[in-house]
Amino acid sequence: MATATQTLVTFLPTFQRLGSTVDPTIDAQAIARAWFTAFAGAVSSKDATAVVELLTDETFWRDMLALTWDYHTYEGRDRVEKFLADQLPKFSPSTLELHEDLVGLQTPFEDLAWIQGYFTFDTTVGHASGIFRLVPLAKWFMERAYEKIGPSSHPEEIYGESAEARKREQERLEEEPSVIIVSGGQSGLDAAVRLKALGVNALIIERNERIGDNWRNRYAALRLHDPVWCHHMPYLPFPPNWPIYPPALKLADWLESYALVFELKVWTSTRVVSVEPGTKGRKWSVKVVRGDGRERVFEVNHVVFALGISSDTVRMPNIPCRDEFKGQVLHSSKYKVATDHLGKKIVVRTISVQTMPITVLMSRWFREARLTFCPRKMAYHYFWVSQHNEALYSENGPPTDLADRLSLSFPNAIVKLLHQRVTRVVAEADKDILDGLRKVGFKLNMGEDGSGAYQLVLKKPGGYYIDDGASQKIIDGKIKLKADGHIARFTPTGLLFEDGSTLDADVIVSATGYGDSREAYLQLLPAGLHNAVQPIWGLNEEGELNSVSREVGGHGPDADKVAGLWSLMGNLAMCRFFSKHVALQIKACEEGIFGERY
Repeated sequence: MATATQTLVTFLPTFQRLGSTVDPTIDAQAIARAWFTAFAGAVSSKDATAVVELLTDETFWRDMLALTWDYHTYEGRDRVEKFLADQLPKFSPSTLELHEDLVGLQTPFEDLAWIQGYFTFDTTVGHASGIFRLVPLAKWFMERAYEKIGPSSHPEEIYGESAEARKREQERLEEEPSVIIVSGGQSGLDAAVRLKALGVNALIIERNERIGDNWRNRYAALRLHDPVWCHHMPYLPFPPNWPIYPPALKLADWLESYALVFELKVWTSTRVVSVEPGTKGRKWSVKVVRGDGRERVFEVNHVVFALGISSDTVRMPNIPCRDEFKGQVLHSSKYKVATDHLGKKIVVRTISVQTMPITVLMSRWFREARLTFCPRKMAYHYFWVSQHNEALYSENGPPTDLADRLSLSFPNAIVKLLHQRVTRVVAEADKDILDGLRKVGFKLNMGEDGSGAYQLVLKKPGGYYIDDGASQKIIDGKIKLKADGHIARFTPTGLLFEDGSTLDADVIVSATGYGDSREAYLQLLPAGLHNAVQPIWGLNEEGELNSVSREVGGHGPDADKVAGLWSLMGNLAMCRFFSKHVALQIKACEEGIFGERY
């Protein structure tokens, strides 16, 4: 059951708003223990009214599968009580246990504090965990809750095969898979290893020659944008001596090794050409074509689309008179190394996470005034190291699985408000760079409602860039900037702008992104199912991702028509976390215990 549209909170529970303060010497464990005892009793008794008596009026409750078989964020006691009254009798939570070693007082800002606690419990369908945060009023009340279902199986259940048996199985697939995973990037591998841990037979179909080629085939100097501790993969963390920002080629080899270590079933050099309603008692018929032209049709109940955050369709601006231009025009996806363009005048258009590393790499090879950056819109700027949660994802941080639960336990509406504060702190730290960029005409903003990159990532993603040295080069004039007009058309020697100015170029690189991820799904599905596929990326009215980590029909009226088609995408951290949720839902379907989505 989808909830009615709710107005997301626009304030944090500060001391001023609550009319309270916090003594830093309080016994946080004793407070949490007393509150949790009452909470556990109310939940075990399925007494929704008693539960909400322990919550603030402006409480949040985020559920990931545990009590809804879906992803929901409820705001306010009335909505939470309705949800609990409906769902507690169905799932019968029991054996609630507080992990007192994970209880603590947290003060992220001087006017903001809460007691955070972690607990586990069981439901009628599995094990689950929860996180609560108590804020100080006359007594301590819960302001935010989060709970998620977890697996009952463990990676130790992944058994090996002999080399001969493995080769035979990989090629012949004598046992029909239950799940086809479209693409073998990080999301596909994560889904496969999670499913294997749960005893579900899955086959990855990868169009490239080797696992990892989706990273090998990009520009040579690509590296991860987040620190290595944020990007561990399920069951096998990166080595402790890896670079903080691993290069793409290193990651590519890791992905290939990962598939071998876990003996995942993979067909490389193979394309999925269609996914159509099944005809042999299964939901879906998946037709694939191997590199040698052989075809095979798999009949399965589940297909996981692990195709990435965008489609393969490149977005190229429709600028008039392109045929007149004597130079080269290429999309950033075709850029490999700066030395391919030595001695040429280069124009790089637009702003994205990808654009600025390309720009700074080019600037290292070209003398001054040979490279011009031409942004289309205002953007949010920050350094690679500026906005990382070092306490959670760091060399000395908590275990990754716990860090994920803590990080994702915050409702996105609250995270946005916290990021507004963090963004101001970062802007002050980056003041010299930001002032320098504005001085030379670079148009900057602070992200949506001043929340930095966070909302931009979840909604677009785009409109921001991560500085790897290009900003200072722009300030110093080593990278020229043209940000004072819209392009009117090509000329034989470059570009003409609407204000009459011109820009000469030998090469114009358009870093203008790709099509929407949904396009890639529609290319494989029959036209009659296209309307059933809901938006994939972006946020719904509750602040949850639209169709990531769930079936692509979402809450649409035709969701049943695409039941069994799943979406998984995002960076390595998101894929690590949400792959477990996809695998659990598929396992529940296969076992016949998946209930009705709430």
